[in-house]
Amino acid sequence: MGLKLYMFETCPYCRKVIREIESSGRTDVELHDIRKSEADRLYLKLVGGKEQVPCLFIDGKPLYESDDIVMWLREHPQR
Repeated sequence: MGLKLYMFETCPYCRKVIREIESSGRTDVELHDIRKSEADRLYLKLVGGKEQVPCLFIDGKPLYESDDIVMWLREHPQR
């Protein structure tokens, strides 16, 4: 399963999701900082439909809202 988190470092909602990833020990989530990569920012807007973070792409499908992302990560632990 491909997991890509589109975020930026100073976003408090992104930090919430990243804390969940770190505390669970997950290593299967790629981080993409849209403030450091124009290509990542454009991808988020083009594929996700909006420039909102955090956004977790799960096999290419976007999931927004930090609470929803944290819930999904807890319900789908890394194997």
